[in-house]
Amino acid sequence: MSKLIIVESPAKAKSIKKYLGRGYEVASSMGHVRDLPPAKLSVDVKNNFTPKYAVLKGKEKLVKDLQQKAAESEMVYLATDPDREGEAISWHLASLLRLNLADENRVTFNEITKTGVKGGMAHPRRVDMNLVNAQQTRRILDRLVGYRLSPFVSQKIRRGLSAGRVQSVAVRLIVDREQEIRAFTPEEYWTIEAILANGEGRKLTASFAGDQNGKIELKTREETDQILARLDKAQFQVGQIKKGTRKKNPAPPFITSTLQQEASRRLGFQAQRTMRVAQELYEGVEIPEVGTTGLITYMRTDSLRISDEARDEAAAFITAQYGKDYLPEQPRIYKSRANAQDGHEAIRPTMPSLTPAQAKGHLTPDQFKIYDLVWKRFLASLMASCIQNTVRASITAARPEDRRRGKWLSFSASGFSVRFDGFTALYVESTDDGDEEAAAALPELREGEALALQELQPGQHFTQPPPRFTEASLIKALEESGVGRPSTYVTIMSTILNRGYVKRNGKLLCPTELGEATTALLKDRFPQIVNVRFTADMEDSLDEVGKGQADYVQILDGFYADLDASLTKAKEEMKDVKITLEEDQTDIPCEKCGRMMVIKTGRYGRFLACPGYPECKNAKPLVLETKALCPKCGGKVIQRTSKKGRVFFGCETWPKCDFATWDTPTEERCPQCGKSLFQQRSNLIRCLNEGCGYSMKTEKKKET
Repeated sequence: MSKLIIVESPAKAKSIKKYLGRGYEVASSMGHVRDLPPAKLSVDVKNNFTPKYAVLKGKEKLVKDLQQKAAESEMVYLATDPDREGEAISWHLASLLRLNLADENRVTFNEITKTGVKGGMAHPRRVDMNLVNAQQTRRILDRLVGYRLSPFVSQKIRRGLSAGRVQSVAVRLIVDREQEIRAFTPEEYWTIEAILANGEGRKLTASFAGDQNGKIELKTREETDQILARLDKAQFQVGQIKKGTRKKNPAPPFITSTLQQEASRRLGFQAQRTMRVAQELYEGVEIPEVGTTGLITYMRTDSLRISDEARDEAAAFITAQYGKDYLPEQPRIYKSRANAQDGHEAIRPTMPSLTPAQAKGHLTPDQFKIYDLVWKRFLASLMASCIQNTVRASITAARPEDRRRGKWLSFSASGFSVRFDGFTALYVESTDDGDEEAAAALPELREGEALALQELQPGQHFTQPPPRFTEASLIKALEESGVGRPSTYVTIMSTILNRGYVKRNGKLLCPTELGEATTALLKDRFPQIVNVRFTADMEDSLDEVGKGQADYVQILDGFYADLDASLTKAKEEMKDVKITLEEDQTDIPCEKCGRMMVIKTGRYGRFLACPGYPECKNAKPLVLETKALCPKCGGKVIQRTSKKGRVFFGCETWPKCDFATWDTPTEERCPQCGKSLFQQRSNLIRCLNEGCGYSMKTEKKKET
């Protein structure tokens, strides 16, 4: 009889099988196998919130196969992912396979390498019920919010809406930021820059700072003109010069949130794409002379720990590649955040000696980009600091007669040069605004030296409102607020976008009217649900459950009591209230009563209905017309939806005319035959009139 190891992913199974060899069979659960059935609450709130699980639809045959393999095996090891969710999946598997929870059959792999797999198999343990209970508590909390609040929100705003415990907080952050932007009043301010040259003709730029009495802020054009008048025929002279050095330290290695942020800023990757690629690198890639092996450690982590083995291997590589000077005097030890679960190492390459250049030919383009980021960030985090020489010069400007009276205007100029590049030889972290520091050294200056004025550049500016969130900055805000955990950021993003509470404008996240209306309702009636601090405290409570320091039933009981009381009160006080969204209103008149029809959502999707219901019960399908005409019969081309929810376009006279296409209709006409032109997902516009064949390439629009 062989030993059975159950993992979540079939890709990971191949790598693990290679390291364990004969005597082991590796099977995959293909992710979750059991969950709360979606058709009902599935939580017994009167019996200590007991969950009622069922095998996921479509997984019945898989579970039977695993049960048979388990029955035929000498030993069953549960090797699902090394986090709370993975722990819960192991527990569900143990229940379905009738395994003894007292057995030490739970193994975890921080990295899918020979060392990681052998090490994990050498230290089996029991399924950690504290971690399981923490995950169950999160799942039950989300189910209670979703199944109790969603019907209420749907009734008051629009059918089919949902309210989520963490997603609602994320939407609130975006809505609050939008309201800040709307309420922002720009303030005018001015700057003056002087382009100067020293005796050798080398130029430098100095910024206006004030006068002999101190700093001056220029608020208006009039104030600026007064300063410019005083600078007419003024002589510029170098005042005090301060020289020094500064040390710039590297960023720590990646954790889940910082990897998602950096991939968004540097690569334009959405969090979901980043994590999918990171999962592939963790599970294993075929590398010649090495075989199938995981290239990075587990990618869902909030810890900055680094193993001694990885640190030593990285130090040896840095020394060989750059020299001993590129290692710090003392090894860098990074401290994780206070509320970090600290269950795994930081995200790092499993083989620091395997450079991205060496691996590139065996990776997909996306895999290479993420591996390159992880590898460079990790190596740089262990390298010496960048040392910069700095210089700051004060410059006075005055006419001779003013200078004699002790009056002058002051400018300042600063710059730096790199004395030792250190970690920047390999990697520099990007920033949210995209402005990375560039080396700018001042020319050699002497105190008292006269400078020649080349040009004065006054500039008008206005203070800017806080920026809208990008995916990267929202993840950063959630992390800093303590909302969500490494495994939840991707789900939060996809949920708020897919459900229409938030939309993308390039890289920016903007609330929809639906998102604002839902947030306003929740803030008014269920303030705790969208309260950032409350949600963060709940995350801390889940962490305490995971450590065995809190009773999950008490947490659920307190939460549910408040939720139930708030819901009962809201239903009573808002029984006759219905919130109408402007985006649901149309300019289509009702044929029966003349009112302008509104868009509603029913069991089979969106439709047009008269707002006069129940007096007027008129309703009809919602037809989204385009400005294109059918190339077959000349009828209007309308938007349709396939059975799988994918948008396509077809003739309004269907089934009389069977024209249909995935291409998007345009307002343009074919220069050859006069029919409507359609655009493919690429930058190709073409005529679909049979026999015409006209097509043209267009430039791809750039993101702004």
